Amino acid sequence: MVSNTRLYGAAIGVVSGGYSLWSASTATAMGTSGWLMALLGVVVLVHGVVLLTEYADRLGDASGPLMIGYAVLMLLNQALFGTGITGGMGNGMNGGMGGGTMGGTTGGTMGMGWDAGMVALAVLMLLSGVIMTQHTADDGRM
Repeated sequence: MVSNTRLYGAAIGVVSGGYSLWSASTATAMGTSGWLMALLGVVVLVHGVVLLTEYADRLGDASGPLMIGYAVLMLLNQALFGTGITGGMGNGMNGGMGGGTMGGTTGGTMGMGWDAGMVALAVLMLLSGVIMTQHTADDGRM
């Protein structure tokens, strides 16, 4: 039987991973940030599905910390993307006129702003990872 904690973790993993993949796939140009989100989306989605199977027992106590790690990477990526420090999923024209240029510099280097949905899912995943870690510490199983 799958515990409620694993069900919640799985739901958050599948939705967050799916949203990351969808977000990366809708970009017109993929920069470093977009590729990171696509790769992370696959990993998180697979982790979410694994939590619904007997293979979750093989993860043992690592599942909660893994979710925390994914969430931190997603939030860091959003922070870098939102501030324009790293290349994002822009349209190849620095986010259009909002980037302050008409494409005269390298595409995807100006920040296009935070993706509020991604940030919300990453915070939810972070909290889920903390709960999963605490739950495992409390009774030795997830």
